[in-house]
Amino acid sequence: MSAKGPELPSYIKEQGGNMVIAEHFQQTDNYTMKRSEGMGDWLITYTIAGEGYFQIDGVERFCQTGDVTLMQPGVPHQYGTRRGSTWNFVWAHFTPRFMETSLIPNEKLLIHAIDSNVARNRIHQAFNRLISDSIERSLYWNELCESTMREILLLLAQRLSKQVDPRIEEIRHLLSTRMQDPIRIDELARAVGLSPSRLSHLYKESTGSSIVDSLNDMRIRQAALLLEHTDRQASEVALDVGFQNYNHFAGQFRKRYGMNPRAYKNREL
Repeated sequence: MSAKGPELPSYIKEQGGNMVIAEHFQQTDNYTMKRSEGMGDWLITYTIAGEGYFQIDGVERFCQTGDVTLMQPGVPHQYGTRRGSTWNFVWAHFTPRFMETSLIPNEKLLIHAIDSNVARNRIHQAFNRLISDSIERSLYWNELCESTMREILLLLAQRLSKQVDPRIEEIRHLLSTRMQDPIRIDELARAVGLSPSRLSHLYKESTGSSIVDSLNDMRIRQAALLLEHTDRQASEVALDVGFQNYNHFAGQFRKRYGMNPRAYKNREL
């Protein structure tokens, strides 16, 4: 390795130093990649199924379904499919200039288990978009790849910054996507394999709010945005966000913003 460290790969140099490439691999246990001088860019992987290994400084570590790995530039390494397994994974190389990496612990190799189905699906979908754009190379493909790569890094940083029970994360996702529907604690509880009483206790313990209060907070914040940025009237917005009773909506809105919805909409900014 030179004093300046490993150079950027040729495929990145060709794009003026700014590039993201990605692909989906499914490999048997004869798959291995060895780079004795490391690489000039970052490597990130997400394991869809099976197991892989990474060997750095003589230490072998494994990744499995739902794990994200992130390896820094300039790290001599070897990686591949764990013996006796297959490794179904998506990967991306990206340039060191991404500032979002500063939000992630400074480790040669980070391996983090994504234990929430919601987060796993979102990361997997982001990788799929990244792969599609990097292969198709349509107009603005590199900008789209950079945007998606930032999304993946921010999702990883979010997971690392605050560990949340994956069942609570799943409930919050369900609340946000079904905001207009009547809430049933027993249905939510079944979705995450808990009893209604256990879910209610765990949710309050984890978030400091009840499920109903969290849902109302989501609805009211969304209502404020609709009042401020659309021509929808307050009574229409109430229905849009899931309140069937306007007086209840107005009371909840006043509690948060100190005025009724119509006054909020008509106020001078």
